[in-house]
Amino acid sequence: MQLTPDDIIVFSIAGVGINRTVVNTWIVMAILVGGSLAITRNLRPDVPPSRWRTILELIVTVIKSQIEEISREASRHVLYFSGTLFLFIAVSNLLLVVPGFYPPTASLSTTAALALSVLIAVPLFGIARQGIGGYLKHYVQPSVVMLPFNIISEFSRGISLSIRLYGNVMSGAVIAAILLGLAPFFFPVVMDMLGLLTGLIQAYIFAVLATVYISSATTPSGTSVNTEKKP
Repeated sequence: MQLTPDDIIVFSIAGVGINRTVVNTWIVMAILVGGSLAITRNLRPDVPPSRWRTILELIVTVIKSQIEEISREASRHVLYFSGTLFLFIAVSNLLLVVPGFYPPTASLSTTAALALSVLIAVPLFGIARQGIGGYLKHYVQPSVVMLPFNIISEFSRGISLSIRLYGNVMSGAVIAAILLGLAPFFFPVVMDMLGLLTGLIQAYIFAVLATVYISSATTPSGTSVNTEKKP
């Protein structure tokens, strides 16, 4: 039983092995980019929207409203980042129902990369919104004594994000493999439905947490962020 797609080498380039995680990440990226280009290629007022365009606009509208509920402000600058995270993780997890497909999010290297992107994005959004001085004030709140603890808290966010997503996706794949081995004619449909639901929930949690962290960094000290949607 493969616990991670990192161990599966698909082909090599100049002696460097390309594993299943990298290949499946490229497949997910091709689906997202190719699908978006195909759906939006005829964006003209005289052309009625297609069914796929309507679905895509509905997804973007829902993501935008969720971000606005958390940040309580215009969300366009966060929409591109958190929305992309959600779509990538959701499509990766939903493709679990395809026989032989290992979701890239079942690899710790992928989830760590996603968490690292959040760690980099948080200070960038904070500095862009409040300036360097305004953003750095977060680290000395409520007093300068809290500086080391706030720095540790910043890094622990990234670790918890990567471990949470990797653990949930990997454990779900392992449990599905075990149940399929015990009762291959009964569990496939049930596990496929459970995998779809779990994959969407994990994508939602990751995107919401990223939005909460970014909103905290862009909110001036002394004001609060709406975390009612935080799981």
